[in-house]
Amino acid sequence: MTEEFLSRSPEETREYARRFAATLQSGDRVCLKGQLGAGKTEFMKGIAECFNCSGEISSPTFSLFNIYHGSRRGEPVELHHFDLYRIERVGELDAIGFEEYLFGPHIAVVEWGDRFAEYRSSYTVTVFLDHAGDTARRIVITR
Repeated sequence: MTEEFLSRSPEETREYARRFAATLQSGDRVCLKGQLGAGKTEFMKGIAECFNCSGEISSPTFSLFNIYHGSRRGEPVELHHFDLYRIERVGELDAIGFEEYLFGPHIAVVEWGDRFAEYRSSYTVTVFLDHAGDTARRIVITR
């Protein structure tokens, strides 16, 4: 199943991400893909807002991953947020225990998750973000 949305602003991107996140369940693994500046981190911020995660949501480009704690309808939710932009070889993912953090009773969101063919089939949903103007973004979700 594929759905498409045109966002005209970062606020609309976050709002769409909040609605999308409401459909996620524990164990889901989301691949965020798109060019630099396409809105992957903005989309992640909307996901985190849906789960009432506290603190600054930022792309873990240098730390590689962040873990956020939140809740939905009174139930605790754990989000694992990865950014694989700086990773060059799959062996680097093995070294940080990527697989252990990707799979489990939490929701995992992976920016640049499409970079490694070895993991492409691991994602339960893929979100593609593309520039559609100065502030507009085309968002395509494939489940």
